[in-house]
Amino acid sequence: MSKLAQDAAAFKSVLQRQDYTSWHSQPAPAVPVDKSPEPESSSPSTTKKKRPKSNIVYSQPADTGTGTNVNTQLVYAVNHLKSTHNPMRLQDLAILTSTPLDTDHVLLEKFKAHDRVLWDPKTDLYSYKHEFNFRNKAALLTEIQRQTRRGGGIPVRALKDSWKEAPAAIEELEAEGEVLVTRTTKDGQLKMVFWNEIKPTEDSGGMLVEKEFLDLWHELKVPNDVDLLRQLSSEGLQATTAAAGPAPKGPSTKKKGKKGGSQRARQVRITNTHLKGDIDLSKDYVPTR
Repeated sequence: MSKLAQDAAAFKSVLQRQDYTSWHSQPAPAVPVDKSPEPESSSPSTTKKKRPKSNIVYSQPADTGTGTNVNTQLVYAVNHLKSTHNPMRLQDLAILTSTPLDTDHVLLEKFKAHDRVLWDPKTDLYSYKHEFNFRNKAALLTEIQRQTRRGGGIPVRALKDSWKEAPAAIEELEAEGEVLVTRTTKDGQLKMVFWNEIKPTEDSGGMLVEKEFLDLWHELKVPNDVDLLRQLSSEGLQATTAAAGPAPKGPSTKKKGKKGGSQRARQVRITNTHLKGDIDLSKDYVPTR
């Protein structure tokens, strides 16, 4: 074998033993992963404290109880007596309202002197004096009739304070045609109630106007001033004018600087009384030579 062939065979054997693979093709060595939780940073920019949710309405003052003021405790006791609609013992009222009504003499005297508190000395029970005294639908209608005959209606709120079922009874009476009710324009709540003297019957009248005629009435539009004057003049009519006011008074004939009547003579007031008797101070003094 020639020298050239031996060198070629040696070179091929070297190529077969050499690894020419790139490091990019090799798989990455396994790196252990630390699964322990990372410590939270104390920086205020990375951590935000969550506010606890609460149902407190901060626009309203918190109810902290009856307090220690006598007048505040009196209001709590009177309001609770108003809401019960039944007579109560003083001890029960003190426990329910957490007020010292049975031990505080000043509070008890103010409570008894209240114009809405009634005390029965026989039974020793206290009750609230409502503006109206009724507990059923018939008595409510009688009270409404009495007030309407006097020339006015009754606020529904006052009736509700006397009897909590009054609004429902008023709606029933309105459906029966016994009363007339005014309502608020915002939410349609009951406002005032009046007795309906004319019952809604075909013989006596008093029935509601049909919706067709109500729509026709509301569709009518009043013309403006220019069109109204033009229509009146076309019919040979004139617009009424305002009533003439009182005639203006003529200019005053009194002269400036003078008041009515003749001026009275001015009296001279003498102050130098120590000269009285020797010199007449009401005249000009001329010394004698």
